Amino acid sequence: MKVIGIATLCAIVAAPVAARDVTIAGWGGNYQDAQREAYFKPFAAKSGANFTETTYLGGLAEIKAMVDTNNVSWDFLIMGGSELQLACDEGLLEPLDWEAIGGKDDLLPGAAMDCGVGNVVIGNGFAYNSEVFPTPPQDWRDFFDRDKFPGKRGVNNTPQFNLEYALMADGVPPDQIYEVLATPEGVDRAFAQWDKIKDLLQYWESGAQPVEWLASNNVALSTAYNGRIIMAKREGKPLEFVWKNHVVNMDGWAMVKGSPYKDQLTEFIQTVNDPENQAKFSSLMPYGPSNTLAATHLSPEIVAGLPAGDNIKEAAFMSDAFWIDHLDELRERWSRWSTQ
Repeated sequence: MKVIGIATLCAIVAAPVAARDVTIAGWGGNYQDAQREAYFKPFAAKSGANFTETTYLGGLAEIKAMVDTNNVSWDFLIMGGSELQLACDEGLLEPLDWEAIGGKDDLLPGAAMDCGVGNVVIGNGFAYNSEVFPTPPQDWRDFFDRDKFPGKRGVNNTPQFNLEYALMADGVPPDQIYEVLATPEGVDRAFAQWDKIKDLLQYWESGAQPVEWLASNNVALSTAYNGRIIMAKREGKPLEFVWKNHVVNMDGWAMVKGSPYKDQLTEFIQTVNDPENQAKFSSLMPYGPSNTLAATHLSPEIVAGLPAGDNIKEAAFMSDAFWIDHLDELRERWSRWSTQ
């Protein structure tokens, strides 16, 4: 019988770690290109780790399968805030040690989570073509004013954000939205606002459509992601994003439970939290930083197109907890309403 030495046994046990590089799952496109420059490369340079990339299409099924079978092939991934919280609740993500990570007080409210960190700050609001409306709309009240601003409205076909927009149009302060929306009367109030312009709605499915529709005057106003509108504006299109009372949500970084690279989790989170790295990302993609110190590393011109600084002062922060609890019922009601 052959005896295996301790050194050989250790090498065998360590083999799964050495078998592959750190794997980072993102959403692809220009978004991931910017993250590579701002985060992946600095992390690799600092840690000495080699990394490879893959595409994450959302949902928890793939992550759950990895964890349940103890066959984790991803390490770090970026997720929507609600999915990140759900995955954490289901034990699919590694918990973070914020004492070791540090810098928690420099992050926006809600960015520091048990199993992840909000990193990409997205402004969800509405936009218009400045050649069509020389006197611009100012807020959600204007968006729902069909007489003052006639024409079709582009709207994503989902209750998320849309119900928040409607309540703010009806006078609910940004910090009271979810208190109101948690009541049957609040939900009715939001749908009553949409009833006023229901016949004007044109539903979009991809973030590129509001840009196309506004530029071609297919719609007069459209809900939109700030990044899409600012990129179009940089390309010369006469589009403007309305910052007042936009709704902020955050995509966040996390690690799959059981990753063989758990010892590098703290260093990776420190890298994506670094204000200079976040400023690099925001200079490449017009989404905001979660680190409040990042804006000092950006020009005023760049900051003017981000959900940051003055632009975020009157924003509403999306409640992931609310939508985890109420998405199914409100999605069903929205679906019935939108098809009637």
